[in-house]
Amino acid sequence: MTYNYTPKGVCARSITIETDGDIVTSVKFTGGCNGNTSGISKLVEGMKIDEVISRLENITCGFKSTSCPDQLAKALKELKEKE
Repeated sequence: MTYNYTPKGVCARSITIETDGDIVTSVKFTGGCNGNTSGISKLVEGMKIDEVISRLENITCGFKSTSCPDQLAKALKELKEKE
């Protein structure tokens, strides 16, 4: 399944997530800090959705109340609700 999410409160403009069942197979951030978002994408490949959510939710960036990892967790939660 491919899911597109528009993050809020971060530099990234979109997150495209591909899953196979409950496994994250690919994540692509558009915008944001390329090194960090590329690293996050590689780290979560092959992980279960719930594991990604538990590791990344509530991470903040600087003085922001969210971050790109937190937005990925929110996107995955939303994806689960739509299934």
